Amino acid sequence: MTPQDNLISMENVEKFYGAFHALKNINMSVRRGEKIVLCGPSGSGKSTLIRCINHLEPIKSGRIVVDGTTLSDQRSIDVVRREVGMVFQQFNLFPHKTVLENCILAPMRVRRIARKDAEITAMKFLERVRIADQANKYPAQLSGGQQQRVAIARALCMEPIAMLFDEPTSALDPEMVKEVLDTMVSLANDGMTMICVTHEMGFARQVADRVIFMSDGQVVEENTPTEFFSNPRHQRTRAFLGEILAHH
Repeated sequence: MTPQDNLISMENVEKFYGAFHALKNINMSVRRGEKIVLCGPSGSGKSTLIRCINHLEPIKSGRIVVDGTTLSDQRSIDVVRREVGMVFQQFNLFPHKTVLENCILAPMRVRRIARKDAEITAMKFLERVRIADQANKYPAQLSGGQQQRVAIARALCMEPIAMLFDEPTSALDPEMVKEVLDTMVSLANDGMTMICVTHEMGFARQVADRVIFMSDGQVVEENTPTEFFSNPRHQRTRAFLGEILAHH
């Protein structure tokens, strides 16, 4: 296992919000093509952790390296943001732009891709998430599940080297969760490097190479899904799993 295989690495990362210690000495690496599921109770630092990877949250100390680029100045941050796709809980689509326009905006602005080429790519990814027929609609005309699939397509239009998902199904009605998870599963099957913050344990079992459990800003436990679910080592992990599996 050489460091070059690591697409993303976090070394001794510390993050504070005022006096609140949100991330405590996080050390974590993600290999190319690896699928990581981050889980843990509310407020454990999961979302903060992935938001630090593309510097939506600045860190206090430590080092984050993405595909050889160390996050430091604005230039390195821009490089990483171009290369890492992010999908949020609230879809963050531009309401006044059509689905297609939402998808071509960043490639045209950031990658300087010609409109026609950006549209071809966008249609390819809208097809990929099975929503190409909605390309000329506005976000408000779509269901939550459709909007989230558009958000995934939009991130894919930048041809990212990795995708970060921050609880992508938690704002959705239950009947829409599956269509979004199916899209994520098919991305995973295509070999996309993914870090997903989610409570969807079925998804974790199905696609994760590793499940990482966080509590109080720390990584408490990480393991393969089989071991993680059948043989959790820490009391906090067991308590969390007991609670979450009781609800499903």
